[in-house]
Amino acid sequence: MSRLTKIESQVASELGAASRGGRIDGWLVAALAIAALAGLPILAVLASAPSGGLDAILHLASTVLPRYTANTALLMLLAGGLAGLVGTGCAWLVTAAEFPGRRVLSWALVLPLAVPAYIAAYIYADLLDFGGPVQSGLRMVTGWEAGEYWFPQIRSLYGGAFVLGIVLYPYVYLLARAAFAAQSRAQFKAARSLGAAPGRAFTRVALPAARPAIAGGLALVLMEVLADFGVADYFAIPTFSTGIFRSWLLMGDKLAAMKLAAMMLVFVIALIALEMRTRKGRSDSRDGLAAGAGEPLVRLTPAGKLLAFLACLLPVLLGFVLPAAYLGWLASGDAAIAAIGDLWTYASGSLWLGLATSLTCLVTALLLVFAKARTDTRIVGGAIRVATLGYALPGALLAVGLLAPLGAFDVALTRFARDSLGYGGGLLLTGTSLILIYALSVRFLTVAYNSVDGGMSKIPRNLDAAARSLGAEPRRVLTRIYIPLLRPSLLAAAALVFIDTVRELPATLILRPFNLETLATRTYRLASDERLVEASIPALILLAAGLLPVLLLNRLDRQKVSG
Repeated sequence: MSRLTKIESQVASELGAASRGGRIDGWLVAALAIAALAGLPILAVLASAPSGGLDAILHLASTVLPRYTANTALLMLLAGGLAGLVGTGCAWLVTAAEFPGRRVLSWALVLPLAVPAYIAAYIYADLLDFGGPVQSGLRMVTGWEAGEYWFPQIRSLYGGAFVLGIVLYPYVYLLARAAFAAQSRAQFKAARSLGAAPGRAFTRVALPAARPAIAGGLALVLMEVLADFGVADYFAIPTFSTGIFRSWLLMGDKLAAMKLAAMMLVFVIALIALEMRTRKGRSDSRDGLAAGAGEPLVRLTPAGKLLAFLACLLPVLLGFVLPAAYLGWLASGDAAIAAIGDLWTYASGSLWLGLATSLTCLVTALLLVFAKARTDTRIVGGAIRVATLGYALPGALLAVGLLAPLGAFDVALTRFARDSLGYGGGLLLTGTSLILIYALSVRFLTVAYNSVDGGMSKIPRNLDAAARSLGAEPRRVLTRIYIPLLRPSLLAAAALVFIDTVRELPATLILRPFNLETLATRTYRLASDERLVEASIPALILLAAGLLPVLLLNRLDRQKVSG
């Protein structure tokens, strides 16, 4: 029997097992329907790949494709390298060494994750440009004129890599810190007792054992770099995200945008495979490096303690303290306060959009979690995996992947409404908030599902069985047992999805209605017009909102390490 035949027979048997009295289980149908809706952008992008034939591909290959590919790959390489170096080094120092400020820095090192990368780009450009305070002060002190000195160009690919690396390194830091804390102290001490220097013991024992976790953190960093639009657009770096945006909206070349999205999807699939592969092979130890209050594995000299303190302090200063302080200083000016009159207009747009997306994600996550609990088959597992792929899809790819199929459907739907119902308006779906909520729900469903599924795993199965044995209907079991027990997980999921929605930029820019402005899009437009002072208050709100999931993530990670 061929492998395909085996798979077909297995699927048929699982469908048969899921049926109830000749009817397919409703939970299975719900999971498959959600997977189909969530997978629509991917299918649309893949379906568009052959369109246009070889000529279209050759045209892209001879014009923009080499530049987009090279810039995207180089940006990922440089930003990932910086994030890996900073995250791994700081994680090792706070785990294995003792120095002044270590306890405070161990959680403060996560704070840069609260700063949206595009806001950090605006701030560093304003600080380091020719007319910014840094170069102006340098010319004032030295008496130099323009052209008499060299200064790094922040609006460049290297500047973009620096900004992305310095705000995204916490992904690597959190996973590396947990991995180092779970390693065996005995193995490291054995290497030291055999004469290995601390550096050699680190590179030969600790680092290889933590490599899967570090690679997983790097995969997350690279996904964020690939999805970035704000930094690349503001620094004029031609990447796949900016290319898709430019082709679709500015040039009206939908075929080129879909082709670029299909090529971008290759990067996405590779990163998903890397992230999934890194989940395997991780092990914990009862005598972990951070377990107990034992002696530090690495003894530092007074000078070494000072260097360790500075090495862990610098990323916090560059990634969080400096952007937050500069935004606070700008926001206290008269010009920023004068521009606060319109704040409620775009804050309310962010508010209702975040609430609508949170509610959609919560309902969908509950359906997937209950489908998994009621019909635990490979079909449901596969459907959940497809439905939760959105976290890896860049906003630009997701937007064009939805607009292409929904646009054709919307035209047919509007024509039917006009011919049959006398409808005289424009398109019913395209350009409405409904499409935007759909796209954001696909992107952030993973966040809600992981939170709700984690809470569901802590509820004993016998509660459900006991309630149903007493004649309680599924709806009553849900409202009287599961909802109260899942309330903390549901609230956490809603908060995380809400904040991610408020901070999302590329998908909102492409799909939003003309009359909708959010904090993120308002900040982007003001900063693009070099009006950072007026953008400082909404940017500061976005930064403050990002602190909640970052502190929650850090708390959960610290509990895992100490546990």
